[in-house]
Amino acid sequence: MKRKNKGILLGIWGTCCYGTNPLFALPLFAAGMTTDSILFYRYGFALIIFGLWLTLHKKISLRISWRETAVLLPLGVIFAISSLTLYQSYIYIGAGIASTILFIYPILVALMMSAFFHEKISLRTIGAIILTTVGIGLFYEGKDGQPISLWGVVLVLISALAYAIYMVALKNVRLLKRVQYSKLTFYVMFFGLFVFFFAADFGTKIQPITTVFMLGCLLCSAVIPTIISLETMTIAIKLIGPTLSAVLGALEPVTAVFIGVLIFGEHLSLRIACGIALILAAVMLIILSGQPKQKRSPTGIKRHKIG
Repeated sequence: MKRKNKGILLGIWGTCCYGTNPLFALPLFAAGMTTDSILFYRYGFALIIFGLWLTLHKKISLRISWRETAVLLPLGVIFAISSLTLYQSYIYIGAGIASTILFIYPILVALMMSAFFHEKISLRTIGAIILTTVGIGLFYEGKDGQPISLWGVVLVLISALAYAIYMVALKNVRLLKRVQYSKLTFYVMFFGLFVFFFAADFGTKIQPITTVFMLGCLLCSAVIPTIISLETMTIAIKLIGPTLSAVLGALEPVTAVFIGVLIFGEHLSLRIACGIALILAAVMLIILSGQPKQKRSPTGIKRHKIG
């Protein structure tokens, strides 16, 4: 299979899997489990399952150097912050809306690449940012016409920013390009687990698993939106880059909205639907403009144009 085709297939699979987050998280919230407990068990189970699979089945060594540790540790913390804030947002706003707002991360990637890596930002990108802002504004309507929680929106925006930083790091940190896919995934989860441990007051507030149903939801959450999604998206970003991976990311909020409306009966008004359309149109405006074209600056350094 060609490198690009493999990356596209993995990207589709990964984004759809990540979009199942609400399917397993909302029943656990309903059962009284806190965000810190859910994420601690989710990452803990994922770490055990994935670690055993790598060492016993794949025979992969998990040894890393101090230099690799210095890069993977903050990367794991950043990814964990993205998960933590996204899950907390579910408490304040609908999972479908939260997952759709999260999809502004490709625009944040474009802005960071422009600011820190000297990629030119075009009028197309500026127009997409305006469309996204209007789209988010249309979400400001909850059940019975009440406005949705501003704090919930802020949490999703923090989650999107953290995920954008994670994607930019995967592309631009040279040391990460030499780290094996599976090993990178394992240590992102490993170091991320400490974030949830500290968030739960050093484990003192982690709740016990009291039913088989809760255990099942946690195990599914560990495998589908964690191990499978993180592993496949890591490979996809390295194979086809963050731009095309962001195109495939459109399936993530679509999956989440589908689950939220059909399974959990979340409200989907015409206003919210228009907001979703504007955000997706804004992102597509950037990511469907083609791969960044390399240009050589007067100093001889290659540059990229986004949009």
